Amino acid sequence: MTGGWTAGDRDEVRGGCVTGTTSDRAAEAGGDPAGTAAGPAGTTAEPATAEPAGTTAGAAEADGEAAGTAAGPAVPGSGLAETATDPAVAGDGPAGSGGEAAGATAGPAEADGASAGSDGRTAAKAAGPAGMDGDPARAGVGGAGKARVRELGFGDAVRRLRDAQKTAKGVSLYSRYVNRPAGRVLAAAAYRARLTPNQVTLVSAAFSGAAVAALALGRPSWPLAVAVWAGLVVGFAFDSADGQLARLLGAGSPAGEWLDHVVDCAKITAVHAAVLITFYRHFDLPGDGWLLLPLGFQLAAVLIFFGGLLTDKLKPRPAPGAPAPAPPSRLRAVALLPVDYGVFCLVFLLLGSERAFRLGYLALFAVHALFLVAFLAKWFRELRRV
Repeated sequence: MTGGWTAGDRDEVRGGCVTGTTSDRAAEAGGDPAGTAAGPAGTTAEPATAEPAGTTAGAAEADGEAAGTAAGPAVPGSGLAETATDPAVAGDGPAGSGGEAAGATAGPAEADGASAGSDGRTAAKAAGPAGMDGDPARAGVGGAGKARVRELGFGDAVRRLRDAQKTAKGVSLYSRYVNRPAGRVLAAAAYRARLTPNQVTLVSAAFSGAAVAALALGRPSWPLAVAVWAGLVVGFAFDSADGQLARLLGAGSPAGEWLDHVVDCAKITAVHAAVLITFYRHFDLPGDGWLLLPLGFQLAAVLIFFGGLLTDKLKPRPAPGAPAPAPPSRLRAVALLPVDYGVFCLVFLLLGSERAFRLGYLALFAVHALFLVAFLAKWFRELRRV
């Protein structure tokens, strides 16, 4: 996220990658010709055999697609869409212990005839992602994407996104009750528009970049104050939407997460640089020392963002069977409000008054500096115990 980011309040864990299917990929070398997933559909357009291959029973369609391409019963709480007209495999149970839907992986194999291995998963993790809080809503598309999958409506997409929402631990009240719900609506709209998570990340960057440019180039006024605030807030909501869309589609990836974090870091540094430009060009400052304020705020915001992100990456994941974490604290959610990026954006509504903006910006900087000291001490103690 941004200026007020802590180790648990990332709305967009993985920005996601361009959606598409990977069901055509060959299985690992040495896999059995007919494992517990589906066998190859052959190298031509001839139909596959009607005999069940392993445990993924279902006849192949006449155009050569493997049976059960779009796959099996939905995982509870996931976004897995149901099949519309493909041969049914709904009676199959989940395959393996990773949470993949049975039969969700049965796209035709590549021309070399390699088939899925015998571990109950598909070749190259075709369509049923495991271990993510939200399976794909348009997943299970095998081969060249010919499987007919029932699309979610806007309302259904919003409900799936709400059910797959990340934990509220370490998240302020603003992100929990304002930004995440707004991002949920935007993610559902992006799903209906067939946008990818990466494209949503770029939309977020466009809104934030436009607001930062207006702040740096425009003369402070009340209309400019509203425009800058609106651009930053909408950009922040899209920053939540990209991760939610990735979970709905099962399209999270390291590349998407990298893009999301790069955009966040650029936004953090650029907004305080724009404040510095505004101070220098348009404000009648009491002294030159005020020019150091945006630099100090920028440093604190970057350290909070990067320190929290790095701590989250370095901390070991809970072991299987570990006790469930304590429920999120409402008191902590209130305490985190001053360092939430959405609350930080509110200060730009004061841009029409030079004195009000300077004092509000100074107050937020002081709070960020205090939280930075507390966060750094907490994160260091946690990592020393690792």
